[in-house]
Amino acid sequence: MSSQVATLDYSFHRSINSAGKDWDLAAPANDLFLQRSFLHVLEQFPPIGMRFCYLVFYKNEQPVGVAACQIKYFKGDDNISELEAPRKDPCFFNGLAVWFKKWVAGKAAADILICGNMLLTGEHGYYFNHKLISESESIEILGKALENVLERMSREGVKMPVILVKDVIPEQVKHRNHLKKTGYTEFDIQPNMVLDLNFKTFDDYLAAMSTKYRTRAKRAVKKLDGIETKELTAEEIRQELPTIYRLYREIAKNAGFNMVDLNEQYLLGMKEQLGDHFQMFAFYHEGKLVAYYTTIHNHEELEAHFLGYEKELNHDFQLYLNILYNIIRIGIEKGCEKIVFARTALEIKSSVGAQAHDLWCYLKHQNPIANKFAGTLLDYLKPVEEWLPRHPFKEEVA
Repeated sequence: MSSQVATLDYSFHRSINSAGKDWDLAAPANDLFLQRSFLHVLEQFPPIGMRFCYLVFYKNEQPVGVAACQIKYFKGDDNISELEAPRKDPCFFNGLAVWFKKWVAGKAAADILICGNMLLTGEHGYYFNHKLISESESIEILGKALENVLERMSREGVKMPVILVKDVIPEQVKHRNHLKKTGYTEFDIQPNMVLDLNFKTFDDYLAAMSTKYRTRAKRAVKKLDGIETKELTAEEIRQELPTIYRLYREIAKNAGFNMVDLNEQYLLGMKEQLGDHFQMFAFYHEGKLVAYYTTIHNHEELEAHFLGYEKELNHDFQLYLNILYNIIRIGIEKGCEKIVFARTALEIKSSVGAQAHDLWCYLKHQNPIANKFAGTLLDYLKPVEEWLPRHPFKEEVA
């Protein structure tokens, strides 16, 4: 399908291979997550209940931008963790708040068109070459194209009343203002935790810490005595896949708010398709896999991807904290400029030096009345994590 918007065109595709060479010409060379190699893996091994579509934008028939979209059936009370169920003898008001949140969430059910990637944190939904197309032109055509996708789906019998534009950085002022002016509700959830790597070695990283946090790090590393750490090959991932997926599920179900259920084959597919860009490391105790973590080398950034661990062993071996330190080692050794740790476990990530970076999301309901109350509904649905930022480095303490 091709649609004319002012002097601009866009094409609609149901598969990334259909987008073809034009996608390659318009996609950013420095973002693996908007490259066909990554998006193809996601298509091959999609999260449960997720479909995809893609937009390529043209100016004077020249490819100038792309947008990767996901379509996900969302029912609020299916995505709120059982942790939020009332406990024994809860405070009355706490119990009432949880009940009301679940009740409201149960009323929110629809296919959602997501411009962005629910498996990642950061601006990986759309890109425009602003040497070839202005900011105002790009956000205008993006907004109209997303509306047209909903109309197309509606004609095919797919009810999809909601658009979500995910993870826009604060600096994108024109994009944010345009979205708000065209009826989108702006909201934020937990920040993205990012560690800038200004260290040549892991010892330099430790030396930059205050005594308290350096001692904590060394103590945690000593806790790994008796734990074997190894990088897994694709064949080893295949053999360990049942354990890997079980550990993933244990972590995911305690995440508080979860919109994505990974395909069991996804991590294996990533290794087979992306090769050295994707790495999985595992901790073994007495010959058994007790934790794993994955990283994606995205040019100057290292993405801390999915992980899992045996919760009952976490305290004795400091599994999660050591995973964070090991990812930092990897980032430094690869010469990365930063590590993207994403949105969970904010306080412990800040304790290893990661800092909070705000990202904005935008939601629009096609029903004007429902859209009017979107902000109120989002206040009930979005997760809240109370946390205290830590300052492990000497300069910050000073």
